[in-house]
Amino acid sequence: MSGLLRRLFSPRWQHPDPGVRRQAAARLDPARPEQRQALERLAGDADPGVRRAALARLDDPERLLALLDEGASAELHAHLVALLTGRQGELELAARIALTERLAAPDLLAEIALQGDNQQLRLAALGRLEGEEALIRQACDNGIAAVRHAAAARVTSEAGLARLVQSSRRDRQVMRQARERLNRLRADTASLAAARERREALLETLERHAQAAWEPLYAGRFRHLAREWSALEELPDASQEQRYQDACLRCRKVIGDHEARQLSRAADHQRREDADQNREALVEALEESLDALTRSERLTEQDIASLRAQKQLLANRWQTLSDQHLADEGLRRRYDTALAGYERIAQAWVRLEERAAAIGQALTDGDNERLAALIDASGWPDDLAPAPLLQRARQRLAAEATDDDLESRLARFADDLAQLERLLESGAFKGASRLHQRLRQQADHLPEARIRPQLATLKRLAARLAELRDWRGFVAGPKRDQLCQAIDALAEDASLADAELDRRHRQLVKEWKSLGDAAANRQQAASFRAASDRIHERLAPWRKRLDAERARNLAAREALCEQLESLLAQPASEADPDALREIRDKAREQWRLSSPVPRDHAEAIGRRFARIRHELQALIDRRAEEVAEAKRQLIAQARALLEGDQPATRRAEQAKALQRRWRELGRAPRGEEQALWREFRGLCDGIFASREAERDDRAQHARERLDAMQALIDRLDAWHPADSRDAQALERAIQEAAALEPLPSGRRTEGMRRRWSGIIRARRERLARLAVVEEVNRWRDVQPLLARHLEADAAGLAGSGCHDVEPPAEVTLPEDMRLAHARRNAARRHPGDPAEIEEQLARLRVHLSLLAVGRVSHRDDPLRLAIQVERLNENLGREPSRAEELHGVLRELLATGPVPPALWAREVGEFDHMLENLARLPPP
Repeated sequence: MSGLLRRLFSPRWQHPDPGVRRQAAARLDPARPEQRQALERLAGDADPGVRRAALARLDDPERLLALLDEGASAELHAHLVALLTGRQGELELAARIALTERLAAPDLLAEIALQGDNQQLRLAALGRLEGEEALIRQACDNGIAAVRHAAAARVTSEAGLARLVQSSRRDRQVMRQARERLNRLRADTASLAAARERREALLETLERHAQAAWEPLYAGRFRHLAREWSALEELPDASQEQRYQDACLRCRKVIGDHEARQLSRAADHQRREDADQNREALVEALEESLDALTRSERLTEQDIASLRAQKQLLANRWQTLSDQHLADEGLRRRYDTALAGYERIAQAWVRLEERAAAIGQALTDGDNERLAALIDASGWPDDLAPAPLLQRARQRLAAEATDDDLESRLARFADDLAQLERLLESGAFKGASRLHQRLRQQADHLPEARIRPQLATLKRLAARLAELRDWRGFVAGPKRDQLCQAIDALAEDASLADAELDRRHRQLVKEWKSLGDAAANRQQAASFRAASDRIHERLAPWRKRLDAERARNLAAREALCEQLESLLAQPASEADPDALREIRDKAREQWRLSSPVPRDHAEAIGRRFARIRHELQALIDRRAEEVAEAKRQLIAQARALLEGDQPATRRAEQAKALQRRWRELGRAPRGEEQALWREFRGLCDGIFASREAERDDRAQHARERLDAMQALIDRLDAWHPADSRDAQALERAIQEAAALEPLPSGRRTEGMRRRWSGIIRARRERLARLAVVEEVNRWRDVQPLLARHLEADAAGLAGSGCHDVEPPAEVTLPEDMRLAHARRNAARRHPGDPAEIEEQLARLRVHLSLLAVGRVSHRDDPLRLAIQVERLNENLGREPSRAEELHGVLRELLATGPVPPALWAREVGEFDHMLENLARLPPP
């Protein structure tokens, strides 16, 4: 009851019936707020008619746009389009433009841009459109040129521009501009792609260079590649920039490592030079001491002890330097010569000491004969100053002999005096002291009257010597105190490591010995020696471990020498110089690591290793020279290839084989490798350049053949034969195409082949159809003769008499048709079975139907099978054309007879129909 009351008293626009709501909407007044709200509610009604009626009463676009935001319907969309485009309502243009500029609905904007009644309105709607699909639609379909151009100008993608070129048939300017922009975009894309390819190729080259080993041109090539990278105009992307930076870091690392190795070699060379200088100074000091002994008047026990100490110090220092770097051969020979001189003096002194007691007894007894024998047995060198005992013995033996020539002794005294002055000026105290003692001894044996001026000079030089001795003592006194304090502090310092303690102790001992006898003090010497002994006791365990380590190092060095000697004893005939160089470098490194070794074995093992290293270097040089000779032969072969007349491709393959052989050979000597490589690479570059030139020529010829083939295809595509005799032109075109073979492989060639095959097939089919049509036309010329035969057949079958038919004068029959005509006349004179004639006509009809239509009725299937079998049997190895088959069927039709008129009347319609089908020529 309540629902009925609601329906009775509710407004009509809420009625359940759509028709009632539609009528109510037409009577609502939008000027009244409550009725306008009702109309707005009806604008979203479920019935389309009600929506249209309600929207027809609303003309406020603002309210309608609000309704559009709540839910859009097709009617609301159409009504808004009508209002905003000006088809309905009386809204001003400025207001509509303002509303359009606030719209966000793409579909509504697109319709306004297409249907707006003003260009400015359309442009405003177009300005709000964002999608490229909508812009393409406006550029193609808009009725105002300015809108089309504005829309086309905002299309920027390659796909959008391509669509504009294809779809913009309405405005040629839009099409032209789109095509120009598309071409520019594609050109820019191609340019960017080419630039990226160039940058990628350069980046790959740089990365390969970063992986390569060092060579003299490594840094120059890296700088060249970096300059080429910087010269590229287009900016690289992030990945390329990262790869470039990584490759540059690797290249710089290779260069830095090489420079570090160079600095290390330079430092090592400097250390070697310093060691050589120290060695030379040591050898010179020993040589100077030996020379001083030979120039002195007498050789005392103190001189021998001093010489032994100097030799021991020199040997220790020499060994230390040899552990670091081996001496060169000349300096080693000087060292060996000096040691031999020392050994000669030391052995002479030992022999003299062994006979000293006997010589003294002989002097006491006055036994000159035994004294002479003992002197001869001692073997004292003639160039060595005699010992005091030996000098007395010689004086005893020479008592009866005259003295030495006085003048020579005076000259020698003057020379020694000048040498003493030079030694004092240079500060050589020890040599000056020994020479001064000898001069004093010489002065005692020379006439005083003859050497009075020299004695004054000797006295003056003796004062200078005393002054030098006092000065050394004045300087050495505080130094000795300092050294004693330093060694006591060092002995008490327990925080130092053993190696550092030993180094400082040796340094202090060296400085103490360097003072010699200057400011000598027994108490200081005892104190220094006691502190040194305490340090020696403290270092005893460490030195024991060091001795064990030296023994292990000695064993390692001996094992290394044995391995290298076994390698040198049986070297491989094809030993790689690079592998030998690596063995040499590793042996040096292992030798350096196996240090130190015991001093008494260091010199021998060092000489052994030096000899082995020399032999190994000689082997490396010999193999490197063999490699250089082999590479010269490869260069000669490459030059012969470059100057030869073989095909460039084969020469390039052989050059690649030579390059592989070059890499397998290893490196030639350092000075020759780069020169040989530059020459070889230049020859190979020439060979590859000739191959590239030949490839370019082949590519040019291939392009020319492709262009000729394309022209031939276009010419044949435009050619349409009009007569079957044009088959010769087709065959000539086919021969011309065959002369252009082989064509280069590729997508273009495949497309051309497919197009060529299709054109040839189409032209062959057209020529075959023309031949069939021409055959049908020739048959039509024979129709009068066939009509006469049919009349003669009818007369003969009716009993009116049998006569031969003569062909009309205007008909020219081929030879086979003339024979068929004769057979027809003969058949009329001797008629056969009518059933056979009927069957023959049926066979001919079925055969003609196969040629014309391609199919027959089911009742003629036996005949079709028989005809097909007969065609296969008669045409083995050759397939006749349709024109030839048609000619044969028509020839048999002319020869078949006599044909009854009723039978012909029944069959002639089929024959004519099929001939008409065959005569229809499709258009070209």
